[in-house]
Amino acid sequence: MKALISVSDKTGIVELARDLHALGVGLISTGGTAKLLAEQGLPVTEVAEVTGFPEMLDGRVKTLHPKVHGGLLARRDTPEHMAALKAHNIDTIDLLIVNLYPFEATVAKPGCTLADAIENIDIGGPAMVRSAAKNWKDVGIVTDASQYPAVMAELKANGKLSDKLRFALSVAAFNRISQYDGAISNYLSSVNFEAEKLSEDYVPERAQFSGQFNEQYVKVQDLRYGENSHQQAAWYRDLAPAAGSLATGVQLQGKELSYNNIADADAAWECVKSFDTGANGDPSQFAACVIVKHANPCGVAVGANPLEAYSKAFQTDPTSAFGGIIAFNRPVDKAAAEAVSKQFVEVLMAPDFSAEALEVFKSKVNVRLMKIALPANYGDVRNALETKRVGSGLLLQSADNHELALADLKIVTVKQPTPEELHDLLFAWKVAKFVKSNAIVFCKNGMTMGVGAGQMSRLDSARIASIKAEAAKLSLQHTVVASDAFFPFRDGLDVVVDAGATCVAQPGGSMRDQEVIDAANERGVAMVFTGVRHFRH
Repeated sequence: MKALISVSDKTGIVELARDLHALGVGLISTGGTAKLLAEQGLPVTEVAEVTGFPEMLDGRVKTLHPKVHGGLLARRDTPEHMAALKAHNIDTIDLLIVNLYPFEATVAKPGCTLADAIENIDIGGPAMVRSAAKNWKDVGIVTDASQYPAVMAELKANGKLSDKLRFALSVAAFNRISQYDGAISNYLSSVNFEAEKLSEDYVPERAQFSGQFNEQYVKVQDLRYGENSHQQAAWYRDLAPAAGSLATGVQLQGKELSYNNIADADAAWECVKSFDTGANGDPSQFAACVIVKHANPCGVAVGANPLEAYSKAFQTDPTSAFGGIIAFNRPVDKAAAEAVSKQFVEVLMAPDFSAEALEVFKSKVNVRLMKIALPANYGDVRNALETKRVGSGLLLQSADNHELALADLKIVTVKQPTPEELHDLLFAWKVAKFVKSNAIVFCKNGMTMGVGAGQMSRLDSARIASIKAEAAKLSLQHTVVASDAFFPFRDGLDVVVDAGATCVAQPGGSMRDQEVIDAANERGVAMVFTGVRHFRH
């Protein structure tokens, strides 16, 4: 049995080679890998000795040879193949261990030159991987150090790899080649090539959106059904999911997550993550709670602890909270768990749960508990891009990660907001970003008081928010309002002021801005322009 080893990332390779040698496997290797193994006292044959042809062109050509690819591609059960090998003095290669030049890591570095990017496009490695993966019935193809233990376990136990493992390794190999080629395509088709600037230290400008967009995901699980029971669905995650994202979560208990659970959970989780700092920038000074129903926040609040935050959020709309998705940005303790357990909840998410909190939910076996660890800077961890599937195409945009600061607010009325109103305006604006357009959000004292979402008319959203508040027996007097887009006429402003609002935040930018400003002055309320809108469709 012979193994060909050629790796860029040498993690664990010496130990693996040593184990292979102990089993009597002959070792063939290239360049730096061969040198490393020889330095460790392992008997290794260089590829140049096998091919009878030296490495050339700075190592660009070393394994592109019939004695390598013949040894990988020959079918052992085909007499003609084996006769051809014998005629040309080619030995079979039974195990190929390859990982590729670090193209993705190279182009991710600031200031990466075009020359460095091109030099880190592996040619021989992918060619060998494809040959071995195609001939999976006879050749084991190992493309990642995480696969070493499984390979060695089978070799030690059985002296060979099982069909099941060889096929799994082949699938993983083709997946890796697909990812690699996709990364190269994304990079090269984003380069704004300028021939007159071409040099070894040329760092090209790159378009934000590449000429061809290649995405790669791995399946987390099949789902029972999709948005509706007649639809099929599965959940996928990024190859390298961001810390603190939903895809990194661990389900601690409860029924299997559904398609709608996951969609709503993501809406709740992304919203609660936006509340990452408390008073004086100290995140320990408050907890945030978000309750989502049908992708819209129906209650959001901050408090001194999870219980207070939940209690305030629940008050906004107890009816909609029934069967909702709840997210906390702080670990859930016993007090919060006992309060939440009194309502019907589909999914409960938090960075952690105390032992007492977990005990509370033991009897609620259907409640899905999700633990999602949050990094220290979790407010900055966001998806960079957003996609939306359309007929035979895809819409791609940078994610709406804009964060509004107090200094961004432009006060446009005679009446000035109070410090308390300004604080609540920033809170309301965070929430409005996660409410489906048209969005109107009433807030007071770090709590949503009424939410109007997803209406064709901004007037209707304002009215619905008022109706929701009345149904929850919440007074909208002296509240602040955030509108995700500008008021095209004064009528929308009049509705929220009639309901009790004393301060309004809106983007501005309408041709009738002055009409709306005049109306605010007439009604004696404060109004600020944010300069940015938050449509969410």
